[in-house]
Amino acid sequence: MGFRLPGIRKASLAAIQASSKALNVPKGYLAIYVGEKMKQFVIPLSYLNQPSFQDLLSKAEEEFGYDHPMGGLTIPCREDVFLDTSSRLNRC
Repeated sequence: MGFRLPGIRKASLAAIQASSKALNVPKGYLAIYVGEKMKQFVIPLSYLNQPSFQDLLSKAEEEFGYDHPMGGLTIPCREDVFLDTSSRLNRC
């Protein structure tokens, strides 16, 4: 059973999951990098289905394509914007 996200190819999702395993991220979660200092966050995979998070993924695709400099998913926004978005998702 799988899921599809617009803008994320199966190969790139596999690469993201592989990098998360290398970082010892728990199953069902994903490591991402945010902000100028590329701070690492571990988020639930369920975030990937949320429209507000998909907007961030679209920005990441525009800026980096599928070549993320940190080896994992890099979100090109300020930390405070990401924290605001993720805090709203935590309330759902």
